[in-house]
Amino acid sequence: MEIPPQRVGDLLAAASTRLQAAGSETARLDAEVLLAHVLGVDRSALAAHPEAVLPSGQLERFEAHVARREMGEPVAYIRGIKEFYGSAISVDPRVLIPRPETEALVELALARITADLTAAPRERGDDPYLVWDLGTGSGAIAVAIAGELRRRRYGDAVRFFVSDISGDARDVATVNVVAQGLAHLFTFAEGDLTEVAPYPPGLADLLLANLPYIPSAALPALPVAASFEPRVALDGGADGLDLVRRLLSRLPDVLSPAAAALLEIGGDQAEQTTAAVAALLPAWTCTIHPDLSGSPRVALLERRHD
Repeated sequence: MEIPPQRVGDLLAAASTRLQAAGSETARLDAEVLLAHVLGVDRSALAAHPEAVLPSGQLERFEAHVARREMGEPVAYIRGIKEFYGSAISVDPRVLIPRPETEALVELALARITADLTAAPRERGDDPYLVWDLGTGSGAIAVAIAGELRRRRYGDAVRFFVSDISGDARDVATVNVVAQGLAHLFTFAEGDLTEVAPYPPGLADLLLANLPYIPSAALPALPVAASFEPRVALDGGADGLDLVRRLLSRLPDVLSPAAAALLEIGGDQAEQTTAAVAALLPAWTCTIHPDLSGSPRVALLERRHD
């Protein structure tokens, strides 16, 4: 039976009520984003034309999207995209959805790269500056950095080596890199932490890692939306830092002498991370940087040179 046409304003009101009842804390926003996606318009167009009528085909698509959201599925998976640092990143249940707080890592990486290249510019014929994005997932971090460097006209001075333990995640990252026209700057690898194939062409000048850092026991208490994301991208072991500690012990073997590593951590893991670095890398420094909300978010690791 064909669904009769309905007005935008009425649809949004009804969908918001349903999603709020289902437990969404952003019910109205969810409804607007999903309807705008179905119509292929900006959310502002919905507010400007609440009297517009949807034909049955679009109405059916919107109904299907709302039903999925009622079950707790993240809006990003329903749309197939997530905005991150000014880019539309393709996402699906094979990869973690990029979080806004991760943009702090992007900003710190850009600052480090530009400072390094200003201090020691790459001339034609020199080896490019090598960034290793370890545990790349959707590729959002590396894509954001590469896109911004392109806007700053760094050309081919920086190359990206991206790896993940999941071949499915690597495939999603490849889609995002190609979609942004950045494929010529990227090499893809698969493997557990630094045990990857192919291996990087040389020592990295900067290593980035947003590894799983949620304690295993805390996973059941996460919002239902997280249950749709791959557990391997969330579970950080007993205290959340199992993978981080494993990576720390390997950093000296994969980073050039003047290189640094930027690791995303949980907002309550600053002291644990600092202690882990002191124990496993006593000749290195660890500086914790906050995200925009002021929560500890990124650990900057580098060798002492005093």
